[in-house]
Amino acid sequence: MDNEFEDRRAVSDMIASNQPRKKQSFFSKVLSMRDRNGRTTERGCSIDSHEALSDLSIQNQGSVSSMSSGEAVQNFKVFAATWNVGGQCPSGNLDLSDFLQVRNEPDMYVLGFQEIVPLNAGNVLVLEDNEPAAKWLALINQSLNGPSDFASRGSLLSPKPSLKKIKKTFKKLNGKRLKSCNCVLEMERKAAKDFCFRCQESNFSLDDSSTEEEDDSFPISVALATNQMKYSLVTCKQMVGIFVSVWMKKELIQYVGHLRICCTSRGIMGCLGNKGCISVSMSFYQTSFCFICSHLASGEKEGDELRRNLDVIEILKNTQFPRICKTHHSRMPDKILDHDRIIWFGDLNYRISLSRDDAKRLVEMKDWPALFNKDQLKMEREAGRVFKGWKEGKIFFAPTYKYAFNSDTYYVEGVKISKSKRRTPAWCDRILWHGRGIQQLSYVRKEFKFSDHRPVCATFLVEVEVMFRGQKKKVSTFNIQIDDDFVPTRSSYYS
Repeated sequence: MDNEFEDRRAVSDMIASNQPRKKQSFFSKVLSMRDRNGRTTERGCSIDSHEALSDLSIQNQGSVSSMSSGEAVQNFKVFAATWNVGGQCPSGNLDLSDFLQVRNEPDMYVLGFQEIVPLNAGNVLVLEDNEPAAKWLALINQSLNGPSDFASRGSLLSPKPSLKKIKKTFKKLNGKRLKSCNCVLEMERKAAKDFCFRCQESNFSLDDSSTEEEDDSFPISVALATNQMKYSLVTCKQMVGIFVSVWMKKELIQYVGHLRICCTSRGIMGCLGNKGCISVSMSFYQTSFCFICSHLASGEKEGDELRRNLDVIEILKNTQFPRICKTHHSRMPDKILDHDRIIWFGDLNYRISLSRDDAKRLVEMKDWPALFNKDQLKMEREAGRVFKGWKEGKIFFAPTYKYAFNSDTYYVEGVKISKSKRRTPAWCDRILWHGRGIQQLSYVRKEFKFSDHRPVCATFLVEVEVMFRGQKKKVSTFNIQIDDDFVPTRSSYYS
């Protein structure tokens, strides 16, 4: 086999030296493509170096068992968070480091915001305001990758930041931009019987031309977007007040592909974007992921939970990801539930089925189990009316809604609130998951007084299928160090 491989390399080198690059044979292109980035090749299939495999936040110290066809399972740490910011626009000195738990160094960040703009008629019906999204994106990058020029000068407020410019810059890696489909047509011809996950080598467009208007009034450190970046932006999307962004460690970006986004509106008349969701579908190695950031129907009247159930049902039914893959043999799913690993997060708006006075009494006693027994989402799931087959970690934190702004209290003593605006404390902000190979490590809230909601964060250990020719190993990496704020005991953790 080694002699055969050397002969092929010799042929390819001869072709490369005698013909222009654009006219190289298919064979030489494949070999040269697979020789990039210091990878070892074996029978036309690349194997990452030991150094690349070990450069993960989870140390591979677990058990090893054999698998067929050279498949392996690698575990990655995924951080998911949701925060309804109540229409408040952030200032440049807002530090998100604690919110993002940057000291834990997850491999992937999936972040969802709701009400990044006020849900008024202008934002819903007329023109979407992208300035708050640009500021949130810049602040996230500042926490993940360190301060940049505009952040250090506190210039997030003026001049007006450009979401297109920031997104374009943060999505680049080594001057190239992530392609939505990472299949290579030449490789498809050679392995037509296999699905397109095998073509994981060419993820970036060589043509970096863009029609986006350059905005020099919002300076961004170019070095930050290349060599100094620890995390790179995979994608971000805004739909009125909903904003989602996905970030990944820079060295892992090359294994991301088949990136697709679908927006589903469930707002006014069931068709406007003040409520609904943004769904992100992508492949990571040979595993499909789907992330859903939603803002469901509000209200705490009896029966409002059924409207939220309907929102979930309609989102699952109507979300359809476009077919972008260039091969007919692609197994990338079109529907949410067909993905391997799914995380749903957002302001789900489920309330507590108790009177305001009874809920207030339990909140003051910090009797979370008794209060959670009346949680609408818990009761609707147990009745099988919504999120059937999904999981959620046990809740050991106080309700996340509704707080007085810049306050630690749900109620402002001595201030009269009209009955129409009075709200019972509730766990509106939730994170659920679906699929095998997902272990939740933590489920906590963070104490930011920025809005009337508290942000909620979850950390997962997620299995990802990685295919290496000639390597018949299954690597299990559950021997990890649990951080202080992680909730222990898996056996009693799921609801």
